[in-house]
Amino acid sequence: MVASVAQRNWQPTIQAFEAILGADRVVRRKEELLVYECDGLTSYRERPAVVVLPKTTAEVAAVVEVCDRNHIPFVTRGAGTGLSGGALPIVDSVLIVTACMRDILHIDLDNQRIVVQPGVVNNWITQAVSGAGFYYAPDPSSQSVCSIGGNIAENSGGVHCLKYGVTTNHVLGLKLVLPTGSIVELGGAATEMPGYDLTGLFVGSEGTLGIVTEITLRILKSPEATRVLLADFASVEAAGKSVSDIISAGIIPAGMEMMDNFSINAVEDVVALDCYPRDAVAILLVEVDGSPAEVEASAEQVATICQQNGARNIASATDPAARLRLWQGRKAAFAAMGKLSPDYYVQDGVIPRTQLPLVLKEVEALGEKYGYRVANVFHAGDGNLHPLILYNHAVPGQLEAVEALGGDILKLCVSVGGSISGEHGIGADKRCYMPNMFSAADLETMQWVRQAFNPQGLANPTKIFPTPKTCGEAAMSGMNRPDIEQF
Repeated sequence: MVASVAQRNWQPTIQAFEAILGADRVVRRKEELLVYECDGLTSYRERPAVVVLPKTTAEVAAVVEVCDRNHIPFVTRGAGTGLSGGALPIVDSVLIVTACMRDILHIDLDNQRIVVQPGVVNNWITQAVSGAGFYYAPDPSSQSVCSIGGNIAENSGGVHCLKYGVTTNHVLGLKLVLPTGSIVELGGAATEMPGYDLTGLFVGSEGTLGIVTEITLRILKSPEATRVLLADFASVEAAGKSVSDIISAGIIPAGMEMMDNFSINAVEDVVALDCYPRDAVAILLVEVDGSPAEVEASAEQVATICQQNGARNIASATDPAARLRLWQGRKAAFAAMGKLSPDYYVQDGVIPRTQLPLVLKEVEALGEKYGYRVANVFHAGDGNLHPLILYNHAVPGQLEAVEALGGDILKLCVSVGGSISGEHGIGADKRCYMPNMFSAADLETMQWVRQAFNPQGLANPTKIFPTPKTCGEAAMSGMNRPDIEQF
């Protein structure tokens, strides 16, 4: 049984952590702990009891052993850029922060491998190998600040996930610390490993199965040629049909993103790119890569498809600086919303591509129903929506209203055959909606897996799965069952 805040004497535990890490890597003062009380989902806050900053696998294992021995719950945090509350501390918990684990341990260009610690920033990997003509494909919009450990936890995607896949498609092996403090290795340098795919199981587990301390990643050879096209449309339906037609034609773009008029103008107001047409109802960004001949043929075909669907203008860029400029607005969309509103609430759902026009109309109607502005930016190629709902947290009741609106959007995604998460994870934010997508038997099976790795329920408790204490909808959905142990 985990002791309550009032019952626990933290001094022996803190002394144990200081013996492992030194006093300078154990954070305990209340004013310093404020920095760690939330991740990118700032509407949820909880101050941890203590924060530790290990640098090696052995240090992580020693810290976890202390937690296991004393029945102390722990949460792992990387850069803190997550948007689902996955790194949210819980009451009376230890926060294990991997920000000091920033070493690139090994680069093997011949076999297209790189081994890194979890605190390495996503974009550093490409920077480390780009001079030799390689890059790391998964590229979340926060790639200049988000860390690989967090990308592993949430199975992050990015602009190029359509052609090259999300994080799990680029992870070959993991060294991790289990919730008992044991150190294990999953996968390896080989592309295929016998036995259960425990590496795939761990990626996307949101810190509930253990803590990754070393990651072996696949790096790719940079394409010979790349072209980015920007097509603007007078209707969302036309842009959505272009997305379906491009895929139906057998073209798999490296990336294909859509932005609505609200997002377009927000980006131009803040970033001032002067390349996104302000009067467009929607724009479509399409990147094609490969051999020069392949890129030329695919770009012509994409342009023709967009024109047949009513695209008003099509811009194109091959120069790296010009390509970056076209993408810059999409990458800056979330930050631009922060300039327009005191707060915004972002959701992350997935729908079939063919449902884009219908779902965007429904999202607009939901925004009008609740009385909040909703901007839409999304990975159009794989149907991963990121509706941004603007609100003011200082106004009583607004947070609850936008959370309800976000929940209705997720339910809409499920109703058309989609999912409640594409890359942001479930965390604390979306656990209420798991029963909308999974049956009680499905969730029970997932709990069996969690218990196998995390028998005491100490690793990131309360995340992913609904419980009567954390989610009122759970009880209404039949999840308050005595035969399913809840963590």
